[in-house]
Amino acid sequence: MNLPSEARTLAASLEKAGYFAGDDASLSLFLALQLGRPLLVEGPAGVGKTELARAAATALSRSMVRLQCYEGLDEAKAIYEWDYGKQMLWVQLLRDDPNVKNQADTFFFGEKFLIPRPLLQALRSDQPVVLLIDEVDRADPEFEAVLLEILADSAVTIPEIGTVTAKHPPLVVLTTNATREMTDALRRRCLHLFLDYPPPSREIAILEAKVPGIAKALATQLAAFAEKVRGMDLRKPPSIAESIDWARALVTLGASALDKDLARATLGAFLKHEEDRERVSATVS
Repeated sequence: MNLPSEARTLAASLEKAGYFAGDDASLSLFLALQLGRPLLVEGPAGVGKTELARAAATALSRSMVRLQCYEGLDEAKAIYEWDYGKQMLWVQLLRDDPNVKNQADTFFFGEKFLIPRPLLQALRSDQPVVLLIDEVDRADPEFEAVLLEILADSAVTIPEIGTVTAKHPPLVVLTTNATREMTDALRRRCLHLFLDYPPPSREIAILEAKVPGIAKALATQLAAFAEKVRGMDLRKPPSIAESIDWARALVTLGASALDKDLARATLGAFLKHEEDRERVSATVS
C-alpha cells in the first residue's frame, strides 16, 4: 500500500514507541486523527489493540486516559458522579442557612461536588489526550448509548450543569474482542480497523525489538511456530505477548534455536491451558 507521507511518519513514530503497525493500522490511525473520528479496533484477544492506543499516545506525545469496560459499567463510573458524602456534610453544616436552602439545587450540583471519571476527564483535559475505551464489548449493550454523544460530538451532557464540550477533542480508540456484536449506532460513529495476528515477518521484528539478544534463527522459528499453532483449534490461541514471554524464557535458558525437547518443556510460557499444551506438544517434532 502506498501510504501518504504523513501516515508513513506516524508509522515510524509508532515503531519508535515499540509498536510495529501494518499499513492498514497506520492508515486507519492517521485517518482517525485527520477526520477527528473515533477508531473502533476489533480482533482476537492479544493482537495488540490496546498497545496500539498506548503507542499512539507515545508517538503523539499525549497522555492516555483509559476506561476499562466491564459488565455493569454505568455513567457514574464512566463519566461522572456526585460526591454524596461531601454533599451531606455540607447539608449538616449549612442546614440553618436560608440562602443555602433557597439555592440547594445549584449549590449542591456544581463543580465543588462533581467527581469526573475517565470520559469526562478526557473531555476536560487542557491538553489533547488519547482516550482508550478498552474492551467495550465487555460492557452491557445499553452502555453503548452512553457513549454516542461523546463519540459523535466530543461532548457529554450533565443534566444539572449542561453540556460539556471537549477543550481539545481526544483521539478516541475503542477496542473489542468481538465477544458480542456492537450496535450499528456505535459502529456508524467510528472508523473501523480489524487487527489480526501479525504475519511471521512482523512477529520476527517484534520479537527482535522486545527480546534483547534473541538469535535471528530462534525468532524466525518462534514466529513460524506461532503462526502454525494459531491455526489450530485451541481453547486460547497464544497472543503476541505470550510469544514474547516464550522468547524471553528461551533466551534466559541460553537457547539460540528451538529444539523439540526445549519446546515441550517451556510451552507453559506460550500456552495457558493444559489441553492446548497437550495438543500442541503432540505436534512438536
